[in-house]
Amino acid sequence: MLRILCASTLAACAIGLAGCSTCPSSQTAPAPRPALISHIVLISLHDTGDIPSLIADSDRLLPFIPGVVAYAAGQHIDTGRPSVLTDYHVGLYIGFASVQDYAVYVDHPNHVELVETWRPRIASLRVWDVLDETP
Repeated sequence: MLRILCASTLAACAIGLAGCSTCPSSQTAPAPRPALISHIVLISLHDTGDIPSLIADSDRLLPFIPGVVAYAAGQHIDTGRPSVLTDYHVGLYIGFASVQDYAVYVDHPNHVELVETWRPRIASLRVWDVLDETP
């Protein structure tokens, strides 16, 4: 009987401890800010078949520009939320640590090449620049 009681106690402890190790931990610090300046571009293309090529060209050219500290490129994702805009095909995010870095980006040959190559294939383009001075 004592053997069964010990085995049951050990099993209960093991299950209890395993359950605790899978509990999500509380986030104790805020998520890091990606950049001081966030440059967000939403692009609609004339031909949706060009989406992978635009993303590939962006990946090849933009993240290597000096001063770019954060970068992402991808296509629209349907989350099923009615409040989310769906009128674009490709989104770009480029982060900078300073206004000077942003100015370098605008005139850099890689950026100019991307804009000149893709301008004829773009149906619409919307740009947001956000300054986040939160420490």
